[in-house]
Amino acid sequence: MKPGSLLRINGMIRKEWLQVIRDPSSIAIAFFLPLLLLLIFGYGVSLDAKNVPIALVVEHPGGQASSFSGGFLQSPYFSPVFMTSVQEAEAALRESKISGIVWLRQNFDRDYLRKESPPISVMVNGVDANTARLVEGYVQGIWFGWLEQEAERAGKKLQAPVQLEQRIWYNPQVRSTDFLVPGVLAVIMTLIGALLTALVIAREWERGTMEALLVTRISVAELLLGKLIPYFILGMGGLMLSLLMADVLFHVPMRGSIWLLLATSALFLLVALGMGLFISTLVRSQFVAALVALVSTFLPAFILSGFIFDIQSMPLFIQGITHLIAARYYVSILQTLFLVGDVWSVVLPNSAALLVMAVFFLGLVYRKTRKTLE
Repeated sequence: MKPGSLLRINGMIRKEWLQVIRDPSSIAIAFFLPLLLLLIFGYGVSLDAKNVPIALVVEHPGGQASSFSGGFLQSPYFSPVFMTSVQEAEAALRESKISGIVWLRQNFDRDYLRKESPPISVMVNGVDANTARLVEGYVQGIWFGWLEQEAERAGKKLQAPVQLEQRIWYNPQVRSTDFLVPGVLAVIMTLIGALLTALVIAREWERGTMEALLVTRISVAELLLGKLIPYFILGMGGLMLSLLMADVLFHVPMRGSIWLLLATSALFLLVALGMGLFISTLVRSQFVAALVALVSTFLPAFILSGFIFDIQSMPLFIQGITHLIAARYYVSILQTLFLVGDVWSVVLPNSAALLVMAVFFLGLVYRKTRKTLE
């Protein structure tokens, strides 16, 4: 690279840093946006069902029925409410005051002592299908745990056709936060990269400073490098803040290499910056650029990346579309590095996809950028 070219790139980088200092919106996007999103998703969004309000209707409060009901009082998953009749409980269920009903009929103790199946009815509000399935599973867990406790108290071993030994890999505490926070990082990096470059260049068009740049001797490559480098540094700074919050606030385990995480994040940030630069070649209004960036980057990253919704559960056509979403590959890398470790069979193919996308978007921006006002 010629000395004059380096001088022009350095001058462009210095100009961008001065612009960042004078207009701190870029700092807000790079640092305060990750802080806000992590706090919202880390504390406000949870896939765990805890303290679920549930009605307990015990028609005959005998010893066995009271013992079984006590399991709900000790469970962190339920906030039981004792009701006198099933009609009262059904009315509360219709009004969404509770999420389910456990009904122990009056001959519960008698049938259990006779070694018959005691009559239990479980009714669950199925409006939220995910919570309904969780509540059903938790009730079954309490039932099975109570049977084991009663068998142990009688000095016997519970006779079950299958003895279940549960073992959960990679997230033994089954905390949805450990699953969500790595995905939030992908959404954050998508927004940072796309908004930083799209809004900043659109702002230059609105203020007329881009015309001044176009009449200088700076080339298209030098212009793009001078734009990319400062915002790449800002984006990596936002990533470091997010990683610190994931560790200190949410205690998400980091089982993979931090250097591998930084390398793949840098690759994904190049994709996001390239997408933002491409948006800036299409629109020259900050308002329109923000809307396009949100619709074309944030929403696909949120919905189609596997961040919350399982890709394998989507229709095949939608699964095919997810291969066009860069965040899909980055989410897979993040969740693997955080919760599993350095699994190269996952990291390498996804990193290769990100590399292809980075080359595609940056190459497209280079071809579309012209030193003309048209």
